[in-house]
Amino acid sequence: MERTRRRAAVAALAGLCLAAVPVACGEAPGVHAPVGTSGEPPRIGVLLPDNTSRFYHFDKPMIEKRIHQLCRECQVETVSAQHEVATQQQQMDAMITKQVDVLILDAVDTKSLRAPVVNARRAGIRIVAYDRLVEGPISAYVSFDGAQVGRLQGEALLTALGAKAHGGRIVMMNGAATDPNSAWFKRGALSVLQGRVQIAKAYNTAGWRPEAANSNMAAAISALGPEQIDGVYSANDGLASGIIAAFKAAKVSPLPPITGQDAELPAIQRLVSGEQYMTVLKPFAPEADTAAALAVALARGRSLDGIVSHRVDSPTTHRIPAVLLTPVAVTVHDIKATVVRDGMYTVDQICTPKYAAACAKAGLTR
Repeated sequence: MERTRRRAAVAALAGLCLAAVPVACGEAPGVHAPVGTSGEPPRIGVLLPDNTSRFYHFDKPMIEKRIHQLCRECQVETVSAQHEVATQQQQMDAMITKQVDVLILDAVDTKSLRAPVVNARRAGIRIVAYDRLVEGPISAYVSFDGAQVGRLQGEALLTALGAKAHGGRIVMMNGAATDPNSAWFKRGALSVLQGRVQIAKAYNTAGWRPEAANSNMAAAISALGPEQIDGVYSANDGLASGIIAAFKAAKVSPLPPITGQDAELPAIQRLVSGEQYMTVLKPFAPEADTAAALAVALARGRSLDGIVSHRVDSPTTHRIPAVLLTPVAVTVHDIKATVVRDGMYTVDQICTPKYAAACAKAGLTR
């Protein structure tokens, strides 16, 4: 069919082009034809970085459901890279071979996925960057305002530090150095923390892995001494779990205030138990719904003007149509009014027998 012939030709050209000048060639205008015009059902691929509770329980089903609500005939295939860059690169290649029309891509590594993004675009595939701004010629981006995420974390940490908010010593556990979101969160946090507290140690956490955060935190505890750590800026909930495990292994009690992000169920339970001070809720439904709307519009060759509200720049591409959503800070006092009210978790899911007494104390149960 016409689409098959066009894709095969463009994909062959992509391989030659990529070997020569990846960025310039990938961004060349007018090379790809509009999608969604062949008469075949649009095909949308969803590439997620891992199978964490967030992606498995929220993003994946929400994206798939919304795509089918907007486009009953659309075919959707979702895969997980299990934190592996090479796996996601192979999955991208497979999606190109399958001649999908649009990819929703949450990149494991935003730089390493640049070459497959160029190949996909040259094969006529439009890409919606999801949650992380991958490099290369993408067509749209949806995420949350990362600077505001960092500011919410920093402000909450200062509140938790109390009198030590002036001159206290903290450890910063940032995300992966390869993820531009990490730098975005860090800038937002530093805009609040710098000049107020002493940053005794700061780490980038390879692959956003909790076990790497655990090792980093153990090293900080050993180098500084637990009594010299008044609080910990943790970029997300997964890192917070590794940090808390390091403090427990060092028999530190009580734990210093620790931040987080993503409002994962174990993190909400740690808020209840007092092990984690706060998390940042990034309501998954608006993000998933927006990604689906962008993908369907692109698959049908329609304008994004009625969807996007911002323009952002990546290291390779300027003025990318984008939607930046608003994050929400959550402490133990906000659980009912946020994650419970929004239907993310029920009180029963949070308040398992292990947390029954803490839930009663927090006012979640009677």
